[in-house]
Amino acid sequence: MRVMGVDPGLTRCGLGAVEGRPGSPLTLVKVGVVRTSADDEIGARLVAVEAGIEQWLDEVRPDAVAVERVFAQHNLRTVMGTAQASAVAILCASRRGLPVALHTPSEVKAAITGSGTADKRQVGTMVTKLLRLDAMPKPADAADALALAICHVWRGGVQNRLAEAVARTAGPGTTAAAYFRGRGRAGHSRGNTQ
Repeated sequence: MRVMGVDPGLTRCGLGAVEGRPGSPLTLVKVGVVRTSADDEIGARLVAVEAGIEQWLDEVRPDAVAVERVFAQHNLRTVMGTAQASAVAILCASRRGLPVALHTPSEVKAAITGSGTADKRQVGTMVTKLLRLDAMPKPADAADALALAICHVWRGGVQNRLAEAVARTAGPGTTAAAYFRGRGRAGHSRGNTQ
């Protein structure tokens, strides 16, 4: 599976792609950032982010795109820019029919380091080790994008297999969440205590 990770941002949008499967060594495909100037108008910045992501999608040709889920911060301006860049990434991937997964920062940190409270340096160090790189990817946005891609390879594969199994069992168009809601928490019929 080849996954492109996107660490959304307007000033620096981290992009990274890896290839692999759960339980096997991962391979770095590409890593970098799309930069825009804070002096430019918002529309021009979003167009630049879109152009960068589109170019990456053309070059990398991923099977899926993993985007960091936007979470509340104290700085509203930062949240807005991150949300806008995130929406551009989701749009670019969806326009091509690529599956898009959103992963929270703590989910990514836990997948990469074993701790949902790891700092950026710990994440970067583990990304470097997992991909057998000579140096930590810089800036941190690039390392974070690779961490998102790695997280999705490891977790997304399981989620995709679950969704495929549910579709075969329950019929096309049924999501795993809807299937298990209808079956009860443990996968048993409601009221069945076995």
